[in-house]
Amino acid sequence: MLRRAALLFDEVVVCVMSNSNKTGRIPVTERLDRLRAAAADLSNVTVDSHTGGLLVDYCRRGGIDVVIRGVRGVSDLDYEMPMARMNHELAGVETFFIAADPALARVSSTLVTAMRQLDRVPE
Repeated sequence: MLRRAALLFDEVVVCVMSNSNKTGRIPVTERLDRLRAAAADLSNVTVDSHTGGLLVDYCRRGGIDVVIRGVRGVSDLDYEMPMARMNHELAGVETFFIAADPALARVSSTLVTAMRQLDRVPE
């Protein structure tokens, strides 16, 4: 998805959002490192993070007017649409949806975590 977005837009900022009230499966610093490695050959991609506040706060501060979200299917779209409408209402931020690669559409973080616990998926 990152590579596809980099082809579609002149500049892409990948932002890892962090909420102190939630504990992610992968620490933010590790997520940032992985994303920077994945984007190392993409000259128009930068990786950043934002702690607390809303995504639209980050967008306002950075002059970002489009958010890209990946969707695997209709259930993802049902979940994402209210957020997209709210981002537009709050800050005029448009949401651009990119459909997941069909080969990966059934992969979820919950599934990967379960497989890792069974030692079936390499780190």
